[in-house]
Amino acid sequence: MPPGPLTILQMPEAIPAATGEDLILSLLRPHLLSLKPYSSARSEFDGRAEVYLDANENPFEGGYNRYPDPLQRDLKTALSGIHGVDVESIFVGNGSDEAIDLLMRLIGRPGRDCILQMPPTYGMYKVSAAINNLALVDVPLGADFQPDVRQVLAKASELGEQAKLLFVCTPNNPTGNDFKRDHVLSLIEGFDGLVVVDQAYSDFSSAPSYVDLLSDHPNLVVLQTLSKAYGLASARLGVAFASTAIVRWLNAIKPPYNVSGPSQAAGLEVLRDEARTRLQIKDILTERTRLEAELNSFEGIEQVYPSDSNFVLCRVPRADTWYAALVGQGIVVRNQTSKFEGVGHLRFTVGTAEENVRLLEALRALS
Repeated sequence: MPPGPLTILQMPEAIPAATGEDLILSLLRPHLLSLKPYSSARSEFDGRAEVYLDANENPFEGGYNRYPDPLQRDLKTALSGIHGVDVESIFVGNGSDEAIDLLMRLIGRPGRDCILQMPPTYGMYKVSAAINNLALVDVPLGADFQPDVRQVLAKASELGEQAKLLFVCTPNNPTGNDFKRDHVLSLIEGFDGLVVVDQAYSDFSSAPSYVDLLSDHPNLVVLQTLSKAYGLASARLGVAFASTAIVRWLNAIKPPYNVSGPSQAAGLEVLRDEARTRLQIKDILTERTRLEAELNSFEGIEQVYPSDSNFVLCRVPRADTWYAALVGQGIVVRNQTSKFEGVGHLRFTVGTAEENVRLLEALRALS
């Protein structure tokens, strides 16, 4: 195919108005209002050329000598088709962790603002808050590992404009369960800042995604990942679905080439073979059911918590001893005791049938 015509893209001096713009402007760190986003060579030119002399690249072709698409257009087009979301409402990052960090940097004033989380939950919210010098406010989950909506909103009201972000992880890590949808909706509608619904494990759940709520809730951000169900943990591909206004600002403050070319190619490859991913998910869910049933039979396990994820959490009084014994046999699981006030808990990822058999045999010897 002959090369297409050269196209010059003019970078805007300021981010244009879009759906949800008023909300994000009201939350934005004030100094960012005067930000002029960095204009990379591959941002200013979009198309195909015969000679590239604009980006100071090594001219000798080797497969990796050219910069990747800074806006991951092909990958976003594929994600748009799967999720039914406009391309302009999709941000792709170096894992979901990049989106978490960028959201904090976008609206969290260091030393003044705070984020809310509902522990036990994903540990990177706490780490990112510390890095960005944002106070972390905990509103623990209830005994059934469900959000205490009234307590969360009361705490947010008490904090006022300092409460900028609320993280809602569903299915939750490390507990594995989905939050009740009406609870999550109440949080989205009742919280004045951004509500970040982290759905890294949603592919293993029968509950519907929250992506379909974006058009009616400009304060909603939905995180997903290709690390889990799609098997691309090494490629580091995270996705944030949000209003076009929020996505524009995330693109404005991200590094110019935040997702590598090989990672974008790997993402496209798995998204184009959705049937293969669905078959793998089916196998994982079958193994999850078997693993839950077997774990319930061990005397040394006090409780096996219901899972909507690709892992199973168990309360194990001798968690430290069991963890060390499993490592001694070449089996690594996750010791989550520190997240449960010292009460022993182990988290078992659902592996292949063969890996699960090996785990269960080792546990049987410990019980």
